[in-house]
Amino acid sequence: MSAGPSQRYDLAEALGTDYLSVLDGIGDNDRAHWDRARAYGAQILPLVNEYWDRGEYPTDLVRRAGELDLLTDGLDVPGHQRMSPLAAGLVTMEMSRADGSLAAAAAVQGGLVLRSLVLFGSASQKATYLEPVAGGDLLGGFALTEPNHGSDSVSLETTARREGSDWVLNGHKKWIGNGAAGGITIVWARDEADGQVKGFIVEQSTPGYSAEVIRGKGALRAIHQAEITLDNVRVPADARLPHVGSFKDVSRALVETRVNVGWSALGHATSMFEAALSYAKQRTQFGKPLAGHQMVQERLAQMLAELTNMQLQCVAVTRLQATGSLRDPQASLLKYHNTRAARRIGATARDLLGGNGILLENHVIRHMTDVEALHTYEGTESVQALILGRDLTGISAFA
Repeated sequence: MSAGPSQRYDLAEALGTDYLSVLDGIGDNDRAHWDRARAYGAQILPLVNEYWDRGEYPTDLVRRAGELDLLTDGLDVPGHQRMSPLAAGLVTMEMSRADGSLAAAAAVQGGLVLRSLVLFGSASQKATYLEPVAGGDLLGGFALTEPNHGSDSVSLETTARREGSDWVLNGHKKWIGNGAAGGITIVWARDEADGQVKGFIVEQSTPGYSAEVIRGKGALRAIHQAEITLDNVRVPADARLPHVGSFKDVSRALVETRVNVGWSALGHATSMFEAALSYAKQRTQFGKPLAGHQMVQERLAQMLAELTNMQLQCVAVTRLQATGSLRDPQASLLKYHNTRAARRIGATARDLLGGNGILLENHVIRHMTDVEALHTYEGTESVQALILGRDLTGISAFA
């Protein structure tokens, strides 16, 4: 019998798809991190559709991720067990398999803010901020992108001016996750004196700092991103990140986040593929399960091939990370390939579910639209292609 309009398909159960045993044989420590992330995903999955639908940001669930020690992204943070690159990737994958918004929140909190503090902060700054950020008690934003500067973020216009013992910041930022969450924001600004980009820790309660949550998003609806105005924001000298001298330093943090995006795309794609596979086995049309139709089997095989290639690239890149030999273009290749592949898997999975594919309860459309944001941030497809092209040819197509 065909499923009636009131039948609900429980398509969110993890099937553990690993066709070539790419993830077999991982160590106990890595497995423990992965298991914690999977348990976290199981906790949030019954809740995320409603938050996503309402456009609400459940910051308590971000703090829960901190309680489970899921926010450190492979960084060495005192008091926290350090994840290997593989474990960090698996955590990102698993969180993304549950929900893209909260995975994005974790990426901002750990991958960008915590990484900036670890790489560029002073001893005093680390003592003040590392633990509350890693634990999820203090939410942080990473303010690089501007209304007029996305892909060309190196051209940022936000300024920093030294006045006595203080710095004065002016400018605008856009798409800043956690930028209106009441914590801190790492603001990247160009020093008027030497023209170089520098970083500053700004308490969001500082006079002149104002942030408005961006409404009307069709993706990542369960995390709030903000448009920020900096109007003569005055911060003390010790708010400056001392180990940043130019935009080249900022790029060190961004390379690692591109790896994070590759794993995140894998998590989204895994969820969509497994939902489509479960649905195809359950749904009956034309007298037999969808899975019994040749066209459906062909689509499942196509998605599996894409998914397996994504897994292989993720593991290969984390091996390079572990040896310290990862080059920037290799991280770009991972993002370029995996977000494109996730888009293709999403489109096929959504189509295979028919009209049911646009219902949040079936766990495809939320991931599909969230992948659109993932495909764009941390460097668009075009930017990644140009990075790869420059590496391949020795000729830069950037201005």
